[in-house]
Amino acid sequence: MRIPDWTPAAHPQPAELVNAIRARRGGQLINLDKALLWSEPVARGWNVYMKAVRSELSASAKLREFGICTVALLTGADYEYHHHAPDFLTAGGTPPELDALQVFVQTGAGADFTDARLGSDESLVMHYAAQMTRHVQVSDALFAQLQQRFSTPEVVELTTAIAAYNMVARILVALDIRPENDD
Repeated sequence: MRIPDWTPAAHPQPAELVNAIRARRGGQLINLDKALLWSEPVARGWNVYMKAVRSELSASAKLREFGICTVALLTGADYEYHHHAPDFLTAGGTPPELDALQVFVQTGAGADFTDARLGSDESLVMHYAAQMTRHVQVSDALFAQLQQRFSTPEVVELTTAIAAYNMVARILVALDIRPENDD
């Protein structure tokens, strides 16, 4: 990491904030937390917002995680992929779907990319996340497909998850935050 790991001695933060982050993480701080805790307002807002994105949305967890994995691979955010590929699998995704995603990213494939290992929903979310990540703007044709397949709340929630993890990826890559076992 390009900055030191946060510690209570180096930059004290309110115990309630640190405890809330630990509670969301299942008891321990991860490297991303140790970067964000250098700023109390960032850490506090992040914890509330990302908790909502990760655990309070009604859109399919599998599709949200597939969108997040797409963002991670497209941006080179290895840390993000390291944490979210297992979540995708836990939510019902399969290793062949992740393999297809990797082919999509590695080949620089465009809108015409198809792979028999992907269902239509996964393919749609992958293309949506790719357009949001690569170009920010999304084609009218792709957005119309989303609207035909998903409810408005699902479209908003998938969009929010993909956008949020584009933000996460930029922080991870800029600060060179690596998976905990890579330290």
